[in-house]
Amino acid sequence: MQTDERSHVGLLLRDWRQRRKLSQLHLALKAGTSTRHLSCVETGRARPSREMVLRLAEHLEVPLRDRNGLLLAAGYAPVYRETPLDSDRMAMVRAALSSMLAGHEPYPAAVIDRIWDVIDFNRAMSVLLDLVPPHLTDPTANVMRLILHPDGLGSHCLNFAEVRAHALGRLLHQANATGDRDLRELYEEVSEYPAPPGVAAEPACVDPMGIVVPLRIGTPYGVMSFFSMITTFGAPEDVTLSELAVEAFFPMDRSTEALLRCRAATGDGGGGLVK
Repeated sequence: MQTDERSHVGLLLRDWRQRRKLSQLHLALKAGTSTRHLSCVETGRARPSREMVLRLAEHLEVPLRDRNGLLLAAGYAPVYRETPLDSDRMAMVRAALSSMLAGHEPYPAAVIDRIWDVIDFNRAMSVLLDLVPPHLTDPTANVMRLILHPDGLGSHCLNFAEVRAHALGRLLHQANATGDRDLRELYEEVSEYPAPPGVAAEPACVDPMGIVVPLRIGTPYGVMSFFSMITTFGAPEDVTLSELAVEAFFPMDRSTEALLRCRAATGDGGGGLVK
């Protein structure tokens, strides 16, 4: 391996260390190596072993996709597969996702990927998706665009400024923590969206008694208020699996719960369950 190649992986590791706000001493102690060796790796004076790259990446909480990139930069083959979700190998995963989506009825839930694209959703999710025009859902809906685009849910959101501030803060934090170029581009895009006509974009004072930021939406069935939880797979060893999550929405009040249950009982709404 040439010196410039060694320095490339070293620069990447240093970037991840600085992103995590760790000193060389702190990282060296966590990874069971010396500060001197780590310094030599970062400056390109030493070539890290495959095991050292993986160990440093683990302690730096580097996403699996980027761990493969670090290995390639160090001259090693990637170790984490990226298996298509529709492959036979992922049948068990699809079954688990289908079970989670169906089991969450009559509340909305969706499967999302690392850049907030909606991979699939349950029938109840249509209570939100039916409020937005086709150009925001075809061919692929994106959660951040659905919330922040002036044609999206923002025009129906009763606390848009608060929701916008929370969504942008969350997306920016994720982009900074991962260094993901796609997330950065998504943030730059949606942060430039104007507020829907007649809707304030500046957040109001945060409710000191609140425990979550609610999503309050005016629907044809009445005003609904939601909070959400995100579930990820434990101990993933596949890039695709590590980047999947389920965002599940729950009613914030009894009236929202009653509206959702009534809607489900009448068979209203469609869905896109994982096959």
